Amino acid sequence: MISPKAGSTTVSNKQKRLILASASPRRLELLNRLGFSPHKVLHPDICEVSRKGELPRNYVTRMASEKSLTFSLEENDVQLAADTIVAVGRRIIGKPTSTSHAREILQLLSGRRHRVISSLVVRNYDRNSCKVVETTLRMKNLTAIEIEEYIASGEWQGKAGGYGIQGKAEQFIPWIRGSYSNVVGLPLYETRNLLLSYGLKASS
Repeated sequence: MISPKAGSTTVSNKQKRLILASASPRRLELLNRLGFSPHKVLHPDICEVSRKGELPRNYVTRMASEKSLTFSLEENDVQLAADTIVAVGRRIIGKPTSTSHAREILQLLSGRRHRVISSLVVRNYDRNSCKVVETTLRMKNLTAIEIEEYIASGEWQGKAGGYGIQGKAEQFIPWIRGSYSNVVGLPLYETRNLLLSYGLKASS
């Protein structure tokens, strides 16, 4: 008869705790919608500058991985870290830093297809898993007035690509392929499956 590894019984008998390594209020809201309530919400502080020649999928995966490794875990912790970017071709579009930057991004996206890419990293004390989810969208041709009105709304702040599809910008997106919730900030289907695979249970 094979004996269980030392500590395995103790860990399995403890209630697993979800740790969210993200400062995004949208991710917290989406997690709660899934029925997962984090025990802690931590705010990772990492350098988000892309490396020379770094491709969007590689960049977003590195960001999520670095966020995940910022904090130490206890045996019954399951941590979720995530990062989301917008990409136009190989160009990485992060969060605007000013109104002029937001205007520049919206002008770039106007009338074009772009991708929203999220990387999820889930880990506990002895293993980790990574999942990358990609959604393709097209933004309509924006008029100068539409851009200025959207900037004035303030919705662009703190959002990759300078817009939030769950708000006023939804009217700017005539076509989407893939996960809608991914564009909001957290792909729900993939997130749920990952968390369940680590033994977390969603509330009804």
